[in-house]
Amino acid sequence: MSSTIPTTTSVLESAVIEAPFSDVWHLIKLPSFSSFWSALEKSETVTGDISPETDIVKWTFKDGHVLEVKQEEHSSIDHFITYSVITSQPALSYTSVMSTIRCFPVTSGKHEGHTFVTWSGNFSSDADAGVVQDAKFKRREALADLAKAVGAKA
Repeated sequence: MSSTIPTTTSVLESAVIEAPFSDVWHLIKLPSFSSFWSALEKSETVTGDISPETDIVKWTFKDGHVLEVKQEEHSSIDHFITYSVITSQPALSYTSVMSTIRCFPVTSGKHEGHTFVTWSGNFSSDADAGVVQDAKFKRREALADLAKAVGAKA
């Protein structure tokens, strides 16, 4: 049963990863997520589902949940990827979500030489507060996993 309490349908988590930008950005590819995100059992490219030009990756989570995510946009210049969930087993309790991960090299100050990462999610209006909270904590866990994967201090 969905909540009737009004809530924002977006989430934004961020972290300073104490590792060089190139080490972090190298892992921000949808098929590579299982190399750092401990919640994932595997991530694999799916071919031929929509078209040969469409990048779709199947994420199989350790809890048995399976998502197919579609890369909507990727920029090696501005260092971000945007993806959407196109299928889910079991089904999601909301209609859609679009997520973006952005990486920025920190060029001065106390964190110079490190990487600032943001991970946002924008959900359809039928997502409830529980969905948004769950997304918040999953992103925090994944960012901590990313830091561990590149040998940064968590």
